[in-house]
Amino acid sequence: MIKTPYILCAAIWYKDLKLAKVFDANVLPVNCDRGIVFCGHRHPHCMYSMISITGKRSTTPAVGEYVRGFLTSDNRFVNRQEAATIALDAGQIDSPTAVLYSEDIY
Repeated sequence: MIKTPYILCAAIWYKDLKLAKVFDANVLPVNCDRGIVFCGHRHPHCMYSMISITGKRSTTPAVGEYVRGFLTSDNRFVNRQEAATIALDAGQIDSPTAVLYSEDIY
């Protein structure tokens, strides 16, 4: 039985953050090839975790490229636009929207 993916939580993919140790444990979302993804109830929680761990500000010069989005139930990182489609298909939101915000689903 194929289940429709749904949105699990807010996430920010910090693509350019260097890891102290890299190991192959399939921990990163399946479509993220570098950096680290911080997850949280809302996007500020993700930023708080990253800032607390790295001591860096959540700005492009400080951490490099990053994308605010969401994690899905099938372990993918998606941007706000794709997340809106997934949430609608999964019944997490009632009407179409161009982008998804965590406030829209919980």
